[in-house]
Amino acid sequence: MAHNHDSLCLLFFKLLLPACNFDTVKIGFHFDIVKIEVSNRPMSTLKTQYHHGDLTKSLLESASLIIKEKGVESLSMRKLADTVGVSRTAPYHHFKDKNALLCALAEQGFCEQEKILKVLRAQKNTAEEGFSKYVHAYLDYALQHNETYDLMYGRALWKAGNPSDSLKAASKQTFKAWIDWVEELQEQNILPNNNTPLRIGQTTWASLHGLARLFIDGIYLDKEDLSDMVEQMIKNLCSTST
Repeated sequence: MAHNHDSLCLLFFKLLLPACNFDTVKIGFHFDIVKIEVSNRPMSTLKTQYHHGDLTKSLLESASLIIKEKGVESLSMRKLADTVGVSRTAPYHHFKDKNALLCALAEQGFCEQEKILKVLRAQKNTAEEGFSKYVHAYLDYALQHNETYDLMYGRALWKAGNPSDSLKAASKQTFKAWIDWVEELQEQNILPNNNTPLRIGQTTWASLHGLARLFIDGIYLDKEDLSDMVEQMIKNLCSTST
């Protein structure tokens, strides 16, 4: 990966994020089921009852559902306020503008991705099983939450927008968690050890991200193709590890 991409790649993940509260949904893949907490309710249940101190959570949950079903372009501070059932000025007490709201959604996405990694590492898997499960879970998340994924890794915030300091810190710290795990996988001869954990981590993630984008952007649509391509990609990534 080119040097001028290093800083962007280092804005990849986040380990230490504010506590997130989401509904539970099961993300399935070949070997097992990892439970992570994400919003997955229909728009008809968006109107929420909240108590004092819970409005930030309600706003983020509703915004996540709006972009999931109708896209980022459909989200506005006014529509969000109407959806949650608060005054149209209330969201501005929590997010100064739409850019700040989108940054918070992206940061929340990193929280969810980090939880996938954390749960998998806590399971009693072999190193090879753990890596395979993570690849499947990563792609499942990207496809099921493609609008959030676009915010996390797309130009809307990083190039055309104004990423917040907390979002930058989130992506950096979570990427560090990924690199720490890559180093362990190298020591266990699962991933290649012919370069640094940073370079192997960057290029391994690039493969995951590239495949996710091919399906999100509609270049590939057949899910059977996805399954076969994922399995081959895992073999390719691990083929030079010994």
